Amino acid sequence: MVERAPVIAAWGAGVDSTAMIIELVERGEPIDMVLFADTGSEKTDTYAFIPVFRRWMDRHDVASDIVRYEPRNFKHWPPYDSLGTNMLTNATLPSKAFGRGSCSLKWKVAPQDKWTAQWAPAIRCWGEGGRVVKLIGYDCSSADQRRYAHAEGYADPRYDYRYPLRELGWTRADCIARIERAGLPVPPKSSCFFCPAMRPHEVDALSKDELRTIVLMEARAKPRLRTIDGLWRKPVVGRGGATPRPGNITAYIRQHGLLSPSEVDRIVADAPLALVAFQAAQACKPVEQRMSMARWLDAFHRGQSAG
Repeated sequence: MVERAPVIAAWGAGVDSTAMIIELVERGEPIDMVLFADTGSEKTDTYAFIPVFRRWMDRHDVASDIVRYEPRNFKHWPPYDSLGTNMLTNATLPSKAFGRGSCSLKWKVAPQDKWTAQWAPAIRCWGEGGRVVKLIGYDCSSADQRRYAHAEGYADPRYDYRYPLRELGWTRADCIARIERAGLPVPPKSSCFFCPAMRPHEVDALSKDELRTIVLMEARAKPRLRTIDGLWRKPVVGRGGATPRPGNITAYIRQHGLLSPSEVDRIVADAPLALVAFQAAQACKPVEQRMSMARWLDAFHRGQSAG
């Protein structure tokens, strides 16, 4: 039998998983590796926080790594390397917008599992009939209660899942307090910057480039939408204490002046057509000669800023 199963922490670079790691390290509990799965479309503030906390982990002798899903089969499309450029390529929205769960399996879970499958401690553990312990940062808030209930129905013969924050009875407020006691800045809620689960105040905090990408993404997907309005699916009228909002984030951006009306109009009218023309121009080239979606998107942002 394995003397001690190796322990991996799934770190989302948000409040809960960060507090979980801090608390377990301070208690002297083993964490053999911390993995962050980068979708390429995290919030700007999340990318700023990642090196800050990795330095904290380095000082506390906690190993960490960043993993990524690597698309390979682009068919006739320009190459893409992020969840955001994947959505723009396919003229669609994240699966959560259609009520089908999240994008985490492909862009979060699978890259971590692929990395772990090549990790010597995991290979040795599995070879001896053991299971790797995976730490998940679900707290005791109502939202995470639902996520936990769903996760409890999932079994994987390679892993034992542990939920330390639930063992401690911690809420999100407890997690924030723990991060502050460690002398670290509190990170933003972990999600892609176009996540359908974002609340209005999170949209308010986005950068101009992130807002422009959302407008482009919804405009690009609109001709194919039949049952939803956009990333937020359907309007919320505000009953029962809910914050009123439209069904698409573009309308919210326009209503609250996060981008000028003329810029929103210009993106909606011109950018999807320009993107389709770009894709068509790349389709006839060998894949190694095609310009990437990331480069096109950079040019799009430069053009909007100059305009």
